[in-house]
Amino acid sequence: MQHFERTVFCGLVDQMFLGKEISLSGWVNRRRDHGGLIFIDLRDRSGLMQLVFNPEFSHKAHELAGSLRSEYVISVKGTVVNRAPGMINPDMSTGNYELQVWELVILNRSKTLPFNLDELANVDEELRYKYRYLDLRNPVHQNRFAIRNKVTYLIREFMQSEGFYEIETPILTKNTPEGAREFIVPSRIHKTHFYALPQSPQLYKQLLMAAGMERYFQIARCFRDEDLRADRQPEFTQLDIEMSFVKEGDIQHLIEQLLRHVWKKMFDVDLHTPFARMTYEQAFGAYGSDKPDLRFGLKIQDCTSLFEHSEIKFLHAITDAGGKIGALCVSERAFSRSELDAWTERAPKLGAKGLIWVRFSQDGKLESPIGKFLPDSFMQDCKSIFPEISTNSTLFIIAGPYKHAWTSLGRLRLELAQSLALIPKDQFHFSWVVDFPLFEYNEETKSFDATHHPFTSPQEGWENLPPESIKARAYDVVLNGIELGGGSIRIHDARVQDKIFELIGLSKQQTQAKFGFLLEAQEFGFPPHGGIALGLDRFVMLMCGALSIRDVIAFPKTGNGYDPLMDSPVEVPAEQLKEYGLCIMPKKKE
Repeated sequence: MQHFERTVFCGLVDQMFLGKEISLSGWVNRRRDHGGLIFIDLRDRSGLMQLVFNPEFSHKAHELAGSLRSEYVISVKGTVVNRAPGMINPDMSTGNYELQVWELVILNRSKTLPFNLDELANVDEELRYKYRYLDLRNPVHQNRFAIRNKVTYLIREFMQSEGFYEIETPILTKNTPEGAREFIVPSRIHKTHFYALPQSPQLYKQLLMAAGMERYFQIARCFRDEDLRADRQPEFTQLDIEMSFVKEGDIQHLIEQLLRHVWKKMFDVDLHTPFARMTYEQAFGAYGSDKPDLRFGLKIQDCTSLFEHSEIKFLHAITDAGGKIGALCVSERAFSRSELDAWTERAPKLGAKGLIWVRFSQDGKLESPIGKFLPDSFMQDCKSIFPEISTNSTLFIIAGPYKHAWTSLGRLRLELAQSLALIPKDQFHFSWVVDFPLFEYNEETKSFDATHHPFTSPQEGWENLPPESIKARAYDVVLNGIELGGGSIRIHDARVQDKIFELIGLSKQQTQAKFGFLLEAQEFGFPPHGGIALGLDRFVMLMCGALSIRDVIAFPKTGNGYDPLMDSPVEVPAEQLKEYGLCIMPKKKE
C-alpha cells in the first residue's frame, strides 16, 4: 500500500514547521473521540505528535480515523498549527503543536495486544519476551537502545582517535580451558570434532599483538554456558582492547579517558580522574567484595580482638581454628527487636552460619543475645575499632573462616544499605581494584586455578613464592559495586607461560594440544602487551538505571537461558544429528 514520504519524525516537530505541510508515519499510541473531533497521539521512535481529524477540514480523513485503534500503523499529511492555550502539554517535546490532518492512509491494522505497553512492569517476563517486538515499542526501551547506540558510536569515535584498529576475530574457535564453560558446536565436515563459541577473543587478540597490530579493539560478541543472573546472559557484548608495549597504568589511563569522553558527550559531566585505586586485599578487607560499591560507607571492621578474653565458646572455637570476627556498625538508627530478629533470620541466606547483634540504646544500655558475656567496658572498647559508635548504634557481627565470613558481611553491607536508603541515586562512582591473587585454590580438585585467566602475567619475584602468594598484574574497573571490566598485562615469554600452565595442573601433552600455537607464537618475537575488556551490556544497564542487562539487550534469554520468541533451544531431528556424527543417548530410568 502506498504511503506518504515522511518529511519529519514525530518527536522532532517544532516551531520551524509551524504553518507548513508535513507527512508523518508511525503507530497509533492513543485515540480520543471528542464528538466532532478525533485526536490521535502518533508515535515513532523519536516521540509523540498529536493529530487532529476535523470533518470540516477533511471529511474523508475524519471518517477513516473513526476506525483507528491502538497500534495501527498509519501515514498522514497535514498542516502544523499551535495548540489552543488550554491544550498545551508541557510533558511532550511537541506539546505546543498539533497536526491538522487532511489525508490519512492505514498501512496496517493491529489485533488487540497480549499486554498493555504502558503497564509492562506488571507483565510476566516470559510473555514480554515471547512478544519482544511489542515490548520494545515502549518508549523506555526505545530510549535505552538510543543510549546504547550512542555509547557504541562514542566508543568507536574515541578508539579511532587513539589510533586503534577495529578488527573482527572468529566466532567458531577452539575449546580451551580459560575459565567459564564454553558452548561447543559440532562440525559436519570433521565428524566427532567440535568448534567452540568464544567466551572472549582473548587468544586471538594476543596473537594480533604478535602480528604487530599494536592497538586493537572490537565490539565483540561473547558466549558463556554458565548459570545466569541479573547481569549475565549466555551471549553478551564487550568492548575488547589490547595494546603492545604498555604497562598497567597506560591501560588504566586509556579507560579513564574513554569513560570521560563518553560521560562528557552523554551527560555533559566531567568525570573526576584518576579513579580511586585499592588493592584486592584492601577491597575485600573493607567491603567483603572485589567489586566494592563506594557510594556509601559502612565498612567492615575486624573486631576479633574484642572477643579475645570473652567466655563465648563458639567464637573461641572459630578463632582457634584461624577464623576471624568481623562487624558492621550502623549509627544513628534505632532497630526494633523484630527488625534485628529479621536480620538474624536473613543471615543464612547471605552465606553466614549465624549473625550476632549488639545494640547500644539511647540511654547507653547494651542489649544482645550474648550481652551477659560482654564486659561493662565493651562500648568503650569498641570505639578503638568503630570511632563512630555511640548511643543508638548497632553492631552486626559475623564470625568464621576469613573469606567466608567477609563475603557474608559484604552481602549484608549491601542489603543494609538498601534497606536503610544509604545508597545515593544518580551517582556514578568508579574505582580500580588491583593486585589480585594470580591463583585461587580449588577445594574440589585440590589444585590451583587461574584467578583471571592463565595468560595473566605474574608480578615480579613470583618465581620464589608459593602459588597462593603470587600476585597478578591484573586490574578491574568497578562502577557502583559492579565489575564493569577486567584486564591484565599478559605473558609474552614462552618459558613463563609454560610454567603457569604447569602450576594449574596441565601436563606437557595437554599444554601442547590446547595451547601449542600460543607457545610457538611466543618464540617468534612476541611483544610485551596487555589489555582489558569492558562489559558493554553492564555499562549501558548502569547508565540507563536498568535492573538487568536483559533490559538493554534487544532479544534476551530468560533467567534459565530460554528464548520464548523463537522457542529456543529446540530438539534436532535424528537425521540431522546423524550428518554430524551425533546421536542422543536415551535418558536412564530412575
